[in-house]
Amino acid sequence: MRTAHFASELSRRNFAYSITGGLALSLFSAPLPAQRTAGDGAGRMRARAVAPVENPAPAGLHPLNVRNHRDSLVYIPQSASKFAKAPLVLSLHGATQNADRGISLLQTLADEHGFLIVAPASSDGTWEIGNPEGTDFDNVDESLAISFGLRNIDPARIAIAGFSDGASYSLSLGLSNGDLFHAVLAFSSGYMAGGPRVGKPTVFLSHGTADPVFPIAATGRIVERNLKQAGYSVTFREFEGRHTLPPEVASDAMRWLMAAPPLRT
Repeated sequence: MRTAHFASELSRRNFAYSITGGLALSLFSAPLPAQRTAGDGAGRMRARAVAPVENPAPAGLHPLNVRNHRDSLVYIPQSASKFAKAPLVLSLHGATQNADRGISLLQTLADEHGFLIVAPASSDGTWEIGNPEGTDFDNVDESLAISFGLRNIDPARIAIAGFSDGASYSLSLGLSNGDLFHAVLAFSSGYMAGGPRVGKPTVFLSHGTADPVFPIAATGRIVERNLKQAGYSVTFREFEGRHTLPPEVASDAMRWLMAAPPLRT
């Protein structure tokens, strides 16, 4: 269940991070996430990039200190400074992995394009994909809320991406929160959880034709078909390969992302 005092705890939480190349510490107060109405329901995220940031965090890789075990990370590339309000990608790792993998999945491309990466870690070996009010959901929501207090983020260009089980969770969260995420990227997903859907984010899918973990005919192609039938704009990139994200596919995905239409508010 969601922590009862989530908002008040966030207002008191400070974020300590190490400055790249040194050991100095600074403190940033996490912003309050936007309050949900009673009718929003399960699986609806509260974090919003709304308040201006007066003291932006420096570039680099920083822990968010959300928890002691399997903490979340944020990566701020030097190139993010070219934006008055930077784009941001929430990156979800695959099964048995952690926040480091969520960063490394997109780090080189973040340097190129200038978007921030927020990488939470699942509480256990993989994500609680079918639980819209579990520990993983709280962790993702809180990690985003803290990250929104570190740099000025463009609320119209917040995306969610993931690989394997992270891709399945990306689809599940993204489709339920299309008023927060303008785009959803799912690399080698297995499925997507049911539940209410809000908004119509654009979707990028990729899948290897020889994937032994999630065979494409039983997963990726079915996900594409179901999304298109539901009225979503879908780009599907099939490639010759197994359960992986080839660099050229990742590059195509990021070019697609940077050209994707922003969220309409």
